[in-house]
Amino acid sequence: MLTARKKANVIKTVARHTTDTGSAGVQVAILTERIEELTKHLKKNRKDFHSRRGLLQMVADRRSHLSYLERNDKRNYDAVVKKLGLKK
Repeated sequence: MLTARKKANVIKTVARHTTDTGSAGVQVAILTERIEELTKHLKKNRKDFHSRRGLLQMVADRRSHLSYLERNDKRNYDAVVKKLGLKK
């Protein structure tokens, strides 16, 4: 589960300014953190298919946010992918 403190740290690493909490880059960072935590959970609980479905939805959502960023703000896209260590 993503606590408020973890979420604030994630936002701080990617935010463009102090009040940036909902831009596409910040949303990608938050989704990435949630995906990592859920992946750890699913490694322990292999039969948890409801959580697996949620994971797939989060991955698709992150992918759409990344494609939006790539289309509209290539510099920010490159910076976010580099900061988060994504392969795309």
